[in-house]
Amino acid sequence: MPLTMAQPGESSLIKKVGGRPETRQFLENLGFVAGGRISVISRIGGNVIVEVKGARVAVNSDMAAKIMV
Repeated sequence: MPLTMAQPGESSLIKKVGGRPETRQFLENLGFVAGGRISVISRIGGNVIVEVKGARVAVNSDMAAKIMV
């Protein structure tokens, strides 16, 4: 399921990062890599705030839809 469907407080394993090559590279630079753990902190105005590799990151809904958990 895409990250946009994960509920706040839920911890998940990243299965796949999709999208165009530059989008995948951008997300991988932020720490969104297949096999990594991710926790949804909250949702604010369409953005998803997550904790990945010990850092909190906000991604918009378009980017979050490309991250499969």
